[in-house]
Amino acid sequence: MYKYTIARQLASKRVITNRGDEVGKLVDIIVSEVGGDIEFLVVEVDRTSRLLSKLGKVDKLIEVPYSSVTAVSDVFIVDEREILEEAQKKD
Repeated sequence: MYKYTIARQLASKRVITNRGDEVGKLVDIIVSEVGGDIEFLVVEVDRTSRLLSKLGKVDKLIEVPYSSVTAVSDVFIVDEREILEEAQKKD
């Protein structure tokens, strides 16, 4: 059974890695036009994020693959390794 939530309830949720590092806050989601599945979380990066230094980027926004999400409650918990792999694909 699916649990539904209102999209605006997700706005500004914090995003952290499975290692406890702050990534930033959710600002948007990218949804597949064909299937309606969430593909990416658009995250405004916290400038003090350790992940940002590992990515070697200075972009204010990053796309986090939804497949990297391991849990959602008061925060999104994402698999850091999967984010880094996705970033390498885009480079």
